[in-house]
Amino acid sequence: MNVTAIILSAGVMTVLGVLFGVILTIADKKFKVEVDPRVEAVRACLGGANCGACGYAGCDAFADAVVAGKAPVNGCSPSGAKGAEAIAAIMGVSAEAEERKVARVICQGDCGVAKERYNYDGYTSCATAAGLAGGPKMCRFACIGLGDCAQACAFGAIKIADGLAHIDEEKCVACGQCANICPRGVIALKPVNETVIVSCRNTDSGREARAACMKACIACGRCTKECPNDAIHVEGGVAKIDEAKCTRCGACAKVCPCKCIIDYLDSIE
Repeated sequence: MNVTAIILSAGVMTVLGVLFGVILTIADKKFKVEVDPRVEAVRACLGGANCGACGYAGCDAFADAVVAGKAPVNGCSPSGAKGAEAIAAIMGVSAEAEERKVARVICQGDCGVAKERYNYDGYTSCATAAGLAGGPKMCRFACIGLGDCAQACAFGAIKIADGLAHIDEEKCVACGQCANICPRGVIALKPVNETVIVSCRNTDSGREARAACMKACIACGRCTKECPNDAIHVEGGVAKIDEAKCTRCGACAKVCPCKCIIDYLDSIE
């Protein structure tokens, strides 16, 4: 009796297993979502950093969006121009050339240049330090220099030296993670051909700015007078360059008394 019951139970389970297997197979075929093979091909061309610079939740989501026609083929900064061309070929379209950008630190307030408000000895985090009595540096616009940006960079393009972030433009892919995480908004993505920049954001009065940092813009206006193209003006207490008019002559940088204007080409030479 017991043996018969066991055999019967085993038989029933076998039949049910086969039946459910058939049902699942039919359901899989009927409800299967076809994946466009181009999605995997596009995914293989991406930088693989899952940095979110494209505006999507990672590389997989971006690849889906490209194939669906919702994202541009050149939307992945880490993949660069070659990646954009490869994706364009997969999609059968042309990749519009987009000027390369890099992240730049709009501050020169390293140790000895920016005045210290107090000696910070707490948790190594710019975000944490920024909330303590205005931050360790007197300039409220300065790079705090504790490395939140360096930790966020998946490409090893940022190093902290003398209390200031430094970016290796050869390694930078302009993903923007450093700019997003900086609590002071010190880092900005700039076209690589913008070689003359005002490396200061301090809008305080000239006296206050100078008291906080030796390389702060004091809104003296000498750059405005020297520029032959009317491309730089003092606005809101700090010099700003009109990139549409700027010819990168570097005249403004040469006369700036505080050296807050950087001419990248001149520094290379």
